[in-house]
Amino acid sequence: MNETSLSLLNRLQRSPDSESWNRLVQLYSPLINAWLRRYDVQPSDADDLVQEVLLAVSEDLGRFEHAGQQGAFRGWLKAILVNRLRKFWRARDRRPQARGDSNIDARLEQLDDPSSEMSRIWNREHDQYVLRQLLALSEPHFEPATWTAFCRVTLDGAKAEVVSEELGISRNAVVVAKCRVLNRLRTESEGLVESASGFFAKS
Repeated sequence: MNETSLSLLNRLQRSPDSESWNRLVQLYSPLINAWLRRYDVQPSDADDLVQEVLLAVSEDLGRFEHAGQQGAFRGWLKAILVNRLRKFWRARDRRPQARGDSNIDARLEQLDDPSSEMSRIWNREHDQYVLRQLLALSEPHFEPATWTAFCRVTLDGAKAEVVSEELGISRNAVVVAKCRVLNRLRTESEGLVESASGFFAKS
């Protein structure tokens, strides 16, 4: 994929090819699985439920409208997750006792409420997780020196002049490396991550 291509989300909406879909599955399966475990889903059921959530995403993605609304995709994904969890527990006709005093229904209500603390935790963990995954997926597309320059400046906060000396390249090459990687990450994350993270801040 080149630097100017559509975002992953847009590619899937316009033409859901297997490569793009596999990337979305790779991005989101571990995150969905982790949240299922928070709601007392056992490992023996979690994999099937992850597939159910992703199937619902696949079936409805063509109708999803971002419309420039902040957090639209992560909120939409969370709604699908909550819906599938409710169906999962109702189908089993049992309500496991949650941690503390709340039962599973009350905890799901908290996750479903966009103004709740649990929703804020979802938003924060979603964005941080997706950014980490996008980093891992993007790294193989860059030369080692380019990636190292990007990491030293953007993640470690090192000065471009210092990184230039460390790597034996020009300061301009360091700046270009940072811009190239950031541009790819912005492209890949468009519509998926709306965090105000300094990671994507224009500089």
